[in-house]
Amino acid sequence: MKQGATLFLKAIIFIIGVTVLVLCVFALPQLASYTAGMYPEYAYLQYPVLIGLYGTVIPFLVALYQALQLLKFIDQNYAFTDRSASALIYIKYCAVTISISYASGALFLMTQSALHPGIAIIGLVIIFTSLVIAIFAGVLQKLLKNALNLKKENDLTV
Repeated sequence: MKQGATLFLKAIIFIIGVTVLVLCVFALPQLASYTAGMYPEYAYLQYPVLIGLYGTVIPFLVALYQALQLLKFIDQNYAFTDRSASALIYIKYCAVTISISYASGALFLMTQSALHPGIAIIGLVIIFTSLVIAIFAGVLQKLLKNALNLKKENDLTV
């Protein structure tokens, strides 16, 4: 059953990654040009916004890869190892990077008086979701480190 659950999670992570890549390649440039056509007074913001969005895709994909690595460690019964803890650290750092990127992007758009309330809500959802993921990964990492320390102490006493 554990193998089936991790296989399901791996498939979901793979589908999310492919979907994000397809959206970045096809939908995002078209949406940016469409928006620039509808609001020509904000057309100069098209490329900085695209660069910011593409910049946040990199840590997102790194976090997905680390999640796949973590699932692989669980499949191989290496869940309580330092490699699993380092995967959680990378996920935490990627989530914090995404939050900081979106917060700085929102500040940039506010200075340009171009932050639409709908975009602001989407940005806030992304920021807070990333922060929750970062906090959760940090808690799991601390819990895993404590379990590793207990394991090492038990190995030394036996």
